[in-house]
Amino acid sequence: MVKLGILDYVQIDEESNASEALRHTVELAKLAESLGYTRFWVAEHHNVPAFASSSPELVMMRLADATTRIRIGSGGVMIPHYSPYKVAENFRTLEAFHPGRIDLGIGNAVGTALVNRTLNENKQRKVGYEESIVDLTQYLSDEVDKEHRFSGITANPVIPTVPQMWVLSTGVRNAKMAAKLGIGFTFGLFPIAGMDKFNIGIQAAKSYRDEFQPSAFMPEPTVSIAPFVVVAETNELAEAYAEALDFWLLGVDNFSYLTAFPSVETARQYPYTEKERATIEANRIRMVVGDIDSVTAQINELIFQFKADEVLFVPLLPGIEARKKAIELLANAFK
Repeated sequence: MVKLGILDYVQIDEESNASEALRHTVELAKLAESLGYTRFWVAEHHNVPAFASSSPELVMMRLADATTRIRIGSGGVMIPHYSPYKVAENFRTLEAFHPGRIDLGIGNAVGTALVNRTLNENKQRKVGYEESIVDLTQYLSDEVDKEHRFSGITANPVIPTVPQMWVLSTGVRNAKMAAKLGIGFTFGLFPIAGMDKFNIGIQAAKSYRDEFQPSAFMPEPTVSIAPFVVVAETNELAEAYAEALDFWLLGVDNFSYLTAFPSVETARQYPYTEKERATIEANRIRMVVGDIDSVTAQINELIFQFKADEVLFVPLLPGIEARKKAIELLANAFK
């Protein structure tokens, strides 16, 4: 049976605030655990007024403390900005407090030019993506050898368990890297528009499975797929919610145009240009929309095509009650 997870953005709804958004994420994690979800991940976003998810590791500790069984993870830590050594220390600390429940999901998006410059101020050089992930595997498993540029370093605290590691990707190259390193592979259906990504994703998942080498992080190949999911009690309500996501995905002014995730009413009041309407139509390939019967059929088709072991739902719906209802509907449908 396919396993289910949630990727949460700690979204700030209209007439809400960041503190309330963080409390809502705790509520969602506890609800997901009660419904039998396997994982609850937190995204990383910077300089986006509508999201309070700039520090997933800190949010993860709060979520892990508030739950008992569900795995808590990052979706993902954007490693190009950070020292792999510090990331390893953060996740070893999380794993020490909550052994067997921590996921280290890794991504390579750098955000806007301003975010990238700010997070990388005064760096002497950029460490390559694969090099960073290899470093992470070595720090987390105490396998820093004499040939390593930081030979002799240890990531503390030293503990007997390791977090699960996952690569979040939209391409074949990173799938092959994940296979070589023996870590999980999550294919993001939501980051980009276009039909080609389905063929790319299916090829990536196959290459990953064919080339997988077991490791301390994961004994067997594990593929998850991550779509935006907009589901409600009726198709009409789901389509209305999707209008809010349509508006959001336009990313007006580098996502700074909106100070909160829009309501359906706000989305309907915006004066869309023809170009924006074309973008909205193209973006619909990034999401699964409908009532639970329709969404279940669409998700099952994706699971079949990708031979996915897990689905990581991204429920960007306006309002906490809509998000709660969505993950309840999905949990009941896939039990």
